[in-house]
Amino acid sequence: MTLADAVPADSPPAPASVVRALLPLVSAEARAEAAASATGAAIESADLEQAVWLRLLERLAGEGPPLDPAGWVRSTVRGEARRARRTVRHEGPYRDDSAPDPGNCPERIALGAAERRALRAAVDRLPGRCARLLAALLAPDDPTYREIAGKLGMSQGSLGPIRSRCLGCLRRMLAAEVAAPELRGKER
Repeated sequence: MTLADAVPADSPPAPASVVRALLPLVSAEARAEAAASATGAAIESADLEQAVWLRLLERLAGEGPPLDPAGWVRSTVRGEARRARRTVRHEGPYRDDSAPDPGNCPERIALGAAERRALRAAVDRLPGRCARLLAALLAPDDPTYREIAGKLGMSQGSLGPIRSRCLGCLRRMLAAEVAAPELRGKER
C-alpha cells in the first residue's frame, strides 16, 4: 500500500487523504498490538491509534508523508506500544501515607459493630435449625463444614442446601422489616 494509490499523482497528498488511506491499517495494527500486550500492561487500541495519528500529523507537517506508509505505521504502532508499556511500568498509584486508614475510623467501626449486632439478632429470630446453622457459620473461629455438621448432627452434604434455604428465609425476613421508600414527585 502506498499513498500514491490513494491520491492522484499530480497533487500532493493532503492530510485527509493520507488519513483515509491509512485508517484501516492503523486500526488493525493498533488492535493487534493491544491484544498482543494483554498479558502485560493493559494498552487500549484507541490510545495507540491516537498516538499514531499524532505522529503522522507531526511527520506530515515536517518531513512529509512516509515513503513506505505500511512499514512506517507498523513501526510507529510498536514504538508507541513500547512507550505506553514503559510508562505503565513506571507509574504507580498515588499513596498518601499521611491520610488515616478509613477502615479504622471510629464511625466505620461503630457502624460495622451495629450491622453485626443486627445480623446476629435477625439470625436468632430464624426458625429451628436455621438459627443454629447460620450462627455456626458466623462463628468467629470459622469452622469447616465437617465441624459444623458434627456439632449440629447433620450430614455434611445437606449443609449447603439447608444453608441456601436459611439464607433465603433470612433475606425474606429482612426485606419485610425494611420500610418501603416513600414516593417522590407525582404519585401514579
